[in-house]
Amino acid sequence: MAPLRRPRHWKRWLIGLIVVALVLVVGGPFLYFRVIEGPAPAPLRLPKRHASAGGSATVPVDGRWTVAGTSEAGYRVQEVLFGQSNTAVGRTNAVTGSMTIAQRRVTAAAISVDLTQVSSDQSLRDRQFQGRIMDTAHFPTVAFTLTTPIAIGAVPAVGGTVSEPATGTLAMHGVTRPVVAQVSARRNASTIDVNGSIPVVFADWGIPNPTFGPATTEDHGVIEFLVTFAPA
Repeated sequence: MAPLRRPRHWKRWLIGLIVVALVLVVGGPFLYFRVIEGPAPAPLRLPKRHASAGGSATVPVDGRWTVAGTSEAGYRVQEVLFGQSNTAVGRTNAVTGSMTIAQRRVTAAAISVDLTQVSSDQSLRDRQFQGRIMDTAHFPTVAFTLTTPIAIGAVPAVGGTVSEPATGTLAMHGVTRPVVAQVSARRNASTIDVNGSIPVVFADWGIPNPTFGPATTEDHGVIEFLVTFAPA
């Protein structure tokens, strides 16, 4: 009598395992980014209406202004994990600086950000940022300094905005280079909000590409900021 042959269920199990693995590799990152982690924070923008924007202006525009504690700055970088695109965002409120306005011109401005205080929604990403990528132990700050006065033109009424390029230098990771920041400013009753961004190619500042593990990133990113200035 011929021996009984066992059904080859192992083939179906093997196929099933392969299918599950593919689902985890492709669908896992999608589920993580879209459901578990959620969408990235929206880019920093001028608020629709500042709490102090109502009423008539009580503070003249000309004078020296300093950064208030409600300010925020950070980075925005595109990354890909197993074919799924995601936006990595890190921010901090540790922003300091000042600007001077005289005769309808911004004659001086300097903003500094404490990179040691920047954080995202991922501790692993933050460790990479603080260590291998930005080496904040040696380069703890990034600073923008205006080098060309900005002509405001007609001084806007309370609630009005102006948008102009700001030419200056960006000091980061031990390197200082000329940059142009696209900025928009809103005049409030007693404060001025300034929003802007600066494109950054990592190699220009000697910054290692943020790619680590299975996550790959583009070779560039954006520094974004929303700064509130109050009279000095």
